[in-house]
Amino acid sequence: MDISAGGINAHVLVLNKLWMAIRVINAQRAFSMVYRDLAEVIHVGDGTFGGYDFERWTDLSTTKHEFDTDHYDWVRTVRLHLAVPKVIRLLGYDRLPQQEVKLNRRNIFARDRNMCQYCGKRSSTSELSLDHLLPRSKGGKSSWENLVCCCVTCNAKKGGRTPIEAHMTLVRKPFKPRRNPAISLRLGSDKYACWQQFLDHAYWSVELK
Repeated sequence: MDISAGGINAHVLVLNKLWMAIRVINAQRAFSMVYRDLAEVIHVGDGTFGGYDFERWTDLSTTKHEFDTDHYDWVRTVRLHLAVPKVIRLLGYDRLPQQEVKLNRRNIFARDRNMCQYCGKRSSTSELSLDHLLPRSKGGKSSWENLVCCCVTCNAKKGGRTPIEAHMTLVRKPFKPRRNPAISLRLGSDKYACWQQFLDHAYWSVELK
Protein backbone atom coordinates (compact mmCIF):
# COMPACT_ATOMS: atom_id res chain seq x y z
CA MET A 1 0.00 0.00 0.00
CA ASP A 2 1.59 3.26 -1.13
CA ILE A 3 0.30 6.25 0.85
CA SER A 4 1.62 9.74 0.31
CA ALA A 5 0.97 13.43 0.97
CA GLY A 6 -0.51 15.77 3.54
CA GLY A 7 -1.70 14.20 6.75
CA ILE A 8 0.60 11.19 6.97
CA ASN A 9 2.29 12.62 10.08
CA ALA A 10 -1.00 13.46 11.84
CA HIS A 11 -1.41 11.99 15.33
CA VAL A 12 -3.65 9.01 16.06
CA LEU A 13 -4.68 7.83 19.53
CA VAL A 14 -4.26 4.07 20.07
CA LEU A 15 -6.60 2.11 22.36
CA ASN A 16 -5.94 -1.42 23.50
CA LYS A 17 -8.51 -4.21 23.12
CA LEU A 18 -10.14 -3.09 26.38
CA TRP A 19 -10.67 0.47 25.05
CA MET A 20 -7.92 1.95 27.23
CA ALA A 21 -5.61 4.58 25.71
CA ILE A 22 -2.02 3.39 25.53
CA ARG A 23 -0.05 5.56 23.11
CA VAL A 24 -0.06 8.00 20.19
CA ILE A 25 1.35 7.14 16.77
CA ASN A 26 1.50 8.83 13.37
CA ALA A 27 -1.03 8.21 10.61
CA GLN A 28 1.33 6.13 8.49
CA ARG A 29 1.78 3.57 11.25
CA ALA A 30 -1.95 3.62 12.04
CA PHE A 31 -2.88 2.90 8.42
CA SER A 32 -0.37 0.06 8.31
CA MET A 33 -1.90 -1.56 11.41
CA VAL A 34 -5.47 -1.23 10.12
CA TYR A 35 -4.48 -2.49 6.66
CA ARG A 36 -2.89 -5.61 8.23
CA ASP A 37 -6.00 -6.22 10.39
CA LEU A 38 -4.08 -5.56 13.60
CA ALA A 39 -6.42 -2.70 14.50
CA GLU A 40 -9.73 -1.14 13.57
CA VAL A 41 -10.58 2.52 13.05
CA ILE A 42 -12.85 3.93 15.76
CA HIS A 43 -15.10 6.63 14.35
CA VAL A 44 -16.62 8.87 17.02
CA GLY A 45 -19.81 10.73 16.21
CA ASP A 46 -22.87 11.95 18.13
CA GLY A 47 -21.82 10.11 21.27
CA THR A 48 -21.52 6.74 19.53
CA PHE A 49 -18.52 4.66 18.42
CA GLY A 50 -18.22 2.70 15.22
CA GLY A 51 -15.52 0.18 14.33
CA TYR A 52 -14.22 0.00 10.73
CA ASP A 53 -11.78 -2.29 8.99
CA PHE A 54 -9.63 -0.88 6.18
CA GLU A 55 -12.13 -1.60 3.40
CA ARG A 56 -15.09 -0.07 5.24
CA TRP A 57 -13.01 2.98 6.28
CA THR A 58 -12.00 3.44 2.65
CA ASP A 59 -15.67 3.45 1.64
CA LEU A 60 -16.56 5.92 4.41
CA SER A 61 -13.65 8.16 3.39
CA THR A 62 -15.17 8.49 -0.07
CA THR A 63 -18.31 9.99 1.44
CA LYS A 64 -16.39 12.18 3.88
CA HIS A 65 -14.20 13.59 1.13
CA GLU A 66 -17.34 14.88 -0.59
CA PHE A 67 -19.04 16.37 2.47
CA ASP A 68 -16.67 16.66 5.45
CA THR A 69 -13.17 17.63 4.30
CA ASP A 70 -12.54 20.25 7.01
CA HIS A 71 -12.68 17.96 10.06
CA TYR A 72 -10.03 15.47 8.96
CA ASP A 73 -6.46 15.28 7.80
CA TRP A 74 -6.19 13.50 4.47
CA VAL A 75 -3.73 11.31 2.63
CA ARG A 76 -3.87 10.32 -1.00
CA THR A 77 -3.10 6.97 -2.57
CA VAL A 78 -2.84 6.27 -6.29
CA ARG A 79 -6.58 5.62 -6.46
CA LEU A 80 -8.33 7.52 -3.66
CA HIS A 81 -8.32 9.90 -0.72
CA LEU A 82 -8.26 8.47 2.81
CA ALA A 83 -9.41 10.31 5.92
CA VAL A 84 -6.82 9.98 8.68
CA PRO A 85 -8.48 8.26 11.66
CA LYS A 86 -8.26 10.06 14.97
CA VAL A 87 -8.55 6.87 17.04
CA ILE A 88 -7.76 3.20 16.38
CA ARG A 89 -8.28 0.14 18.59
CA LEU A 90 -5.93 -2.82 18.66
CA LEU A 91 -7.68 -6.14 18.07
CA GLY A 92 -5.31 -8.40 19.98
CA TYR A 93 -3.52 -6.35 22.60
CA ASP A 94 -4.78 -5.70 26.12
CA ARG A 95 -1.68 -4.53 27.99
CA LEU A 96 -2.50 -1.96 30.64
CA PRO A 97 -0.96 1.48 30.21
CA GLN A 98 1.87 2.63 32.43
CA GLN A 99 0.96 4.74 35.44
CA GLU A 100 4.00 7.03 35.54
CA VAL A 101 4.65 10.04 33.35
CA LYS A 102 8.33 10.24 32.46
CA LEU A 103 10.28 13.17 33.87
CA ASN A 104 12.10 14.62 30.87
CA ARG A 105 12.70 17.93 29.14
CA ARG A 106 9.95 17.46 26.55
CA ASN A 107 7.28 16.70 29.14
CA ILE A 108 8.23 19.65 31.35
CA PHE A 109 8.07 22.03 28.38
CA ALA A 110 4.66 20.55 27.50
CA ARG A 111 3.40 20.81 31.10
CA ASP A 112 4.40 24.48 31.21
CA ARG A 113 3.13 25.01 27.62
CA ASN A 114 6.47 26.42 26.47
CA MET A 115 5.94 29.37 28.79
CA CYS A 116 8.67 30.81 30.99
CA GLN A 117 7.37 30.35 34.52
CA TYR A 118 8.85 33.68 35.61
CA CYS A 119 8.00 36.22 32.92
CA GLY A 120 5.18 34.35 31.16
CA LYS A 121 6.70 34.60 27.68
CA ARG A 122 6.09 31.71 25.29
CA SER A 123 9.01 30.64 23.13
CA SER A 124 10.18 27.73 20.99
CA THR A 125 11.91 24.90 22.84
CA SER A 126 15.24 25.93 21.34
CA GLU A 127 14.95 29.25 23.18
CA LEU A 128 13.99 27.74 26.54
CA SER A 129 15.84 25.97 29.32
CA LEU A 130 14.98 24.22 32.55
CA ASP A 131 15.48 25.89 35.92
CA HIS A 132 15.83 24.24 39.33
CA LEU A 133 13.81 26.29 41.84
CA LEU A 134 16.16 25.15 44.57
CA PRO A 135 19.49 25.21 42.71
CA ARG A 136 21.48 22.01 42.48
CA SER A 137 24.35 23.83 44.16
CA LYS A 138 22.11 24.05 47.25
CA GLY A 139 20.97 20.44 47.14
CA GLY A 140 18.02 20.85 44.74
CA LYS A 141 17.00 17.70 42.88
CA SER A 142 15.61 17.12 39.41
CA SER A 143 11.93 16.50 40.13
CA TRP A 144 8.55 17.61 38.80
CA GLU A 145 8.14 19.95 41.77
CA ASN A 146 11.61 21.55 41.46
CA LEU A 147 11.89 22.03 37.68
CA VAL A 148 10.23 24.73 35.57
CA CYS A 149 10.44 26.00 32.02
CA CYS A 150 12.50 29.17 31.88
CA CYS A 151 13.64 31.62 29.21
CA VAL A 152 17.33 32.43 28.84
CA THR A 153 16.90 35.97 30.19
CA CYS A 154 15.11 34.90 33.37
CA ASN A 155 17.49 32.01 33.89
CA ALA A 156 20.45 34.40 33.81
CA LYS A 157 18.64 36.84 36.13
CA LYS A 158 17.85 34.16 38.69
CA GLY A 159 21.31 32.62 38.60
CA GLY A 160 22.13 30.29 41.46
CA ARG A 161 19.45 31.66 43.76
CA THR A 162 15.96 30.57 44.76
CA PRO A 163 13.03 32.57 43.32
CA ILE A 164 12.53 34.27 46.69
CA GLU A 165 16.19 35.28 46.88
CA ALA A 166 16.01 36.62 43.31
CA HIS A 167 12.68 38.43 43.98
CA MET A 168 11.03 36.49 41.16
CA THR A 169 7.47 35.13 41.22
CA LEU A 170 6.31 31.92 39.58
CA VAL A 171 3.44 32.00 37.10
CA ARG A 172 2.28 28.62 38.44
CA LYS A 173 3.50 26.23 41.08
CA PRO A 174 5.12 23.20 39.38
CA PHE A 175 3.37 19.85 39.76
CA LYS A 176 3.58 16.24 38.66
CA PRO A 177 1.00 15.65 35.88
CA ARG A 178 -1.31 12.65 36.04
CA ARG A 179 -1.00 11.97 32.31
CA ASN A 180 1.42 12.85 29.57
CA PRO A 181 1.28 16.65 29.21
CA ALA A 182 1.89 16.46 25.46
CA ILE A 183 -1.55 14.88 25.15
CA SER A 184 -3.12 17.67 27.19
CA LEU A 185 -1.70 20.16 24.69
CA ARG A 186 -3.38 18.34 21.80
CA LEU A 187 -6.68 18.19 23.67
CA GLY A 188 -6.81 21.98 23.35
CA SER A 189 -7.31 21.53 19.61
CA ASP A 190 -10.77 20.83 18.17
CA LYS A 191 -9.11 18.28 15.89
CA TYR A 192 -8.38 15.97 18.83
CA ALA A 193 -11.43 16.76 20.99
CA CYS A 194 -12.78 13.24 20.50
CA TRP A 195 -9.77 11.87 22.43
CA GLN A 196 -11.11 13.38 25.65
CA GLN A 197 -13.75 10.72 26.29
CA PHE A 198 -11.05 8.04 26.28
CA LEU A 199 -8.84 9.98 28.69
CA ASP A 200 -11.17 11.54 31.26
CA HIS A 201 -10.94 8.70 33.77
CA ALA A 202 -7.55 7.29 32.82
CA TYR A 203 -4.32 7.75 34.72
CA TRP A 204 -1.72 6.73 32.20
CA SER A 205 1.45 7.67 30.43
CA VAL A 206 1.37 7.90 26.67
CA GLU A 207 4.51 7.74 24.58
CA LEU A 208 4.77 9.57 21.27
CA LYS A 209 6.26 7.02 18.87
